[in-house]
Amino acid sequence: MITPAFDLSQNPEYLIINIRVPYTRTSEFDLHADGSDFKFYAKPYFLRLSLPGSIVTDGRERATFDIDKGLFTVQLPKETPGENFEGLQMLTSLLAPKGARSANPLVEVLSADCSESAENDEDEEFEWYFKQEIYKESSEEKQKYGFGNQRSGVMARLQEELGNVIDIKNPEETSAVERRQRRLHAEACAFSPDHYLADLFEDDEIKRLLKYKPWWAKTSPSVDQEDENSISFTENEKEQLRKFNNRSYLLDKAASCQVWLSLVDILLAYSYDVRSTEGEHNVESHWTIRKLSGTLCWLETFNNLQEVLVSFGRRVLCYPLYRHFAMVSAAVRDTVKILKLGKACVLRCLLHIHKIFSENDPAYILNDLYITDYCIWIQRVKSKKMTALATMLQKASLQKKDLELELEELEEAATMVVDEEDHDDKGSCSSDTCSESADGSKDSEDNGQGCNQSNQAGSPSSKDNPLQPQSSWTDSPVPQDFTNPLPSACGSSKQLIQELETTVSVESKTPQDSSSKAEGDSSSSRTFLEISPSRNQLLIVPKHEDLDG
Repeated sequence: MITPAFDLSQNPEYLIINIRVPYTRTSEFDLHADGSDFKFYAKPYFLRLSLPGSIVTDGRERATFDIDKGLFTVQLPKETPGENFEGLQMLTSLLAPKGARSANPLVEVLSADCSESAENDEDEEFEWYFKQEIYKESSEEKQKYGFGNQRSGVMARLQEELGNVIDIKNPEETSAVERRQRRLHAEACAFSPDHYLADLFEDDEIKRLLKYKPWWAKTSPSVDQEDENSISFTENEKEQLRKFNNRSYLLDKAASCQVWLSLVDILLAYSYDVRSTEGEHNVESHWTIRKLSGTLCWLETFNNLQEVLVSFGRRVLCYPLYRHFAMVSAAVRDTVKILKLGKACVLRCLLHIHKIFSENDPAYILNDLYITDYCIWIQRVKSKKMTALATMLQKASLQKKDLELELEELEEAATMVVDEEDHDDKGSCSSDTCSESADGSKDSEDNGQGCNQSNQAGSPSSKDNPLQPQSSWTDSPVPQDFTNPLPSACGSSKQLIQELETTVSVESKTPQDSSSKAEGDSSSSRTFLEISPSRNQLLIVPKHEDLDG
C-alpha cells in the first residue's frame, strides 16, 4: 500500500482532510471515521490517522473528489464545536504506527496506549536541573551517543567515512569526559588570533550580516502559543514528514535534559549558517552546521545551558569564515526567536538541516544518529517546554571571558598597537613637513650667501662613505628584522599578546632615542640611516651643521 500525500485544516465546526490520490476510481473509495480514528482506502492508497480530537458521523459529513487534480476532500464535524485541534501540521505524529519493528534501539509506537503514556509523561513539570553523579567508567561497556545517548556500534561499521563526519576518533572507546577534553584541546589549537583580530578591526562584512533578517524574523508569534498556523510547510517539507516512521522515545530526566540542550546546540549552528549565507545555503552549509555544533562534531553531551553557549561560542571563533563575537550573540537571539515561535518553527529548521545533510554523502550519518529522531520527537513535545527553554536561553549570559581564549587581553594589546601606530603616523607627518620647510629655507640661504658648508660636505670622510650610519644605532632596541607592527600568528594568545606589548614598548622608545642621538651628533656633517618601524624600515635623514652667524 502507498501512503498518499495529505494535509489537514480546520474551522470551528469541521475538520478538513485533503488527500491526493491520482489515477484512482471514484467507485473504489472506502472511508471510516470514529472518534479520533480515521481510515481511508482507495487502491493502491491507504491512510490511517490518529486525530488530536474526536469527530462524529451524524450525517453532516461531506466528501468531494476532483478528478482533474486527483484530490479527495472530506469534511468531518467535530464532536465539540469550537474545539481547537492541536498539531495538525505535525504529519508524522498523526500517522498511525506501523506494525513492523525497527532494528534501531529506539522504541517504535505499536499501540495507542504507549503513545498516551508518553504524552502523560510530557505533562509533568520538566526539571532543567537534575542531580549529577560522578560517572564511573566501565571498560566492558561501549560508549553511547546519538539522540538521547541511545546508539552504539554505529561508528564501528563506518570507519572509512568517520573522518569526514565527526572529529572524534574511536567514539566507541572514548568516554564523554575524554571527548570534551579532546574537543577543548582541538579548539585551543585551531584558534587563530590573527584571524580573530582581522574580523574585529575590519568588520564591514560582519555589520552587513548582522543587519540580515532570516525567515523566522519575519514571522510573529501568535498570542495563543498552541496555534502553529503562523508557520507553513512547503510540499517538499510535507513529503519529508510523511516519510518518517512514527516513534515514541522513552527518556529519563537526565536523557531528556541532554536532548533539549543538544537541540539548542544544533539550532545555534543552523542559525549561524543561515545568517552567514544570508539564507542561501551553499555547499559549505553541511560543514558549517556540524562543525559549529559540539553535539554533531564531537558527539558531545551537555549538562547545562551555559556549557552549550560556551561550546558554540568557542567554535564560532575557531572554525568558520566569520569569527566575530557579535555573530555568536546574533545566533543566540535567533535561536530564542525560533523557540518562541513554537515546535512548528523548530521542526521546519530541523527539516532544513535534514535536507542539507541528506544531500551530502558522509553527513547523512548524522541524520540517522540525531536529526531524523529530532524531527519525529519534536512533534509530540509540549509548547510550554519550548517556551520555558526560550526564556532560559534569553536570560542566559555569555561573555568573552567565559570562552577562555584570552580575547579581552588580546583586544587590549592590539588596540594599544593601533593607537601607537596612529600617533607615530601623525608625528612622522608633522616631522616630514618641518624637515621639508627647513631644507627649502636652507637651500635659499646657501644660494644667496654661498657659505662653505658644501666644502665640508665634500670632505674625504664624506666621499669615502656617503651613507655611513652612526655607530650608536648598532645597539638600538628596535629589532633589525622588524617588518610588521602586528606579528604573525603564534602558538598561543599569550605569546601574541607579549609580542604586541613589546611592539608598543619599542615604538614608544624609538622617537626619544632618535632625538637624543640627533642632538648629540648635531656637529657632524654625515648622514645616517634612521629606523622607523611605523613607516619604512630605512629612512635616510640628512643632518647639517648650524650656519655661522
